[in-house]
Amino acid sequence: MDNDRVGRSYSAIADTYIRLIGEIGATDPDDLEFIERHLGTCAGVVLDAGCGPGHLTGFLADLGRDVRGIDLVPEFIDNARSIRPDIAFDVGSMLEVDVPEESLGGILAWYSLIHCAPDELAVPLSRFRKLLSDSGTLVVGFFLGDAVEPFDHKVTTAYRWPIDEMSKALAAAGFEEIERVQRPGTDLVRQHAALAVRAN
Repeated sequence: MDNDRVGRSYSAIADTYIRLIGEIGATDPDDLEFIERHLGTCAGVVLDAGCGPGHLTGFLADLGRDVRGIDLVPEFIDNARSIRPDIAFDVGSMLEVDVPEESLGGILAWYSLIHCAPDELAVPLSRFRKLLSDSGTLVVGFFLGDAVEPFDHKVTTAYRWPIDEMSKALAAAGFEEIERVQRPGTDLVRQHAALAVRAN
């Protein structure tokens, strides 16, 4: 993933993105339940990797988790810090987050891997595995499709994944699937999938 290109593309629409996506009410209640089910009680620090405006980071904090967020887009982090000054937010790449290996209890990667080309995905997944403690939990949300393929996302090129293919990629990085969900698309939203996996 070209971090500079992705960061610039989101910075250009940051105000609109924050207005449309930046509140917890914009997230499907079923997705919030899925996130809570797998990260709401995990032990240790939870990283919101690609946290955007920080709404899901705040959600996890309100569940009592020790959570921090990181994102490439300064405007998103400014927004997150202004709303939740009680949470540590950093501008930067999720590949370079400054925490010791095996120190995290959980990671949320909610649509933050969608701009990774198929031959790039193993890099962040491997990094996540190194950061997680044994039996730590990773939750990934992504666009669902019948094949691994790019499409013209409103911000910059993104990728759809069949849920079985994403599960295989996670297994290759050292994760065991716990639960999966998928939801058909509508006139307003694309097909959605999420996987919860455990470091093994």
